Amino acid sequence: MRSLFHLAYHVTDLEDARQFYGSILGCEEGRSTSTWVDFDFFGHQISLHLGKPFETTNTGKVGDHMVPMPHLGVILPLEQWKILAERLREKKVAFVMPPVVRFEGEPGEQWTMFFRDPSGNPIEIKGFADFASVYAK
Repeated sequence: MRSLFHLAYHVTDLEDARQFYGSILGCEEGRSTSTWVDFDFFGHQISLHLGKPFETTNTGKVGDHMVPMPHLGVILPLEQWKILAERLREKKVAFVMPPVVRFEGEPGEQWTMFFRDPSGNPIEIKGFADFASVYAK
């Protein structure tokens, strides 16, 4: 078994977070209190605490796009990524970078999309047909 990551960050409203991470992203809710809630974020643990979200700037150059930095994300198998991308489109999630393929036909070919949660936290979801190519040069 590979290690799991744990990431804790601020959100401005726990109910909005529950709706977004649970109902839209499909993450299972874990433990919670009146000031935080845990989610199974595609096999990893995130803890969303009430507070001021971290500051971001659009300084990450990805192809022709400038994307929010810092951001969090996950890499999914391509078929799971495609299902999530369609769900986000159906739910009218506003994309910072709409679903697109990068490095097509090259080592590390990947699909990616960027969006923000209701508190403005930027999220990138990548999709790979072959996880062996995640670190390909």
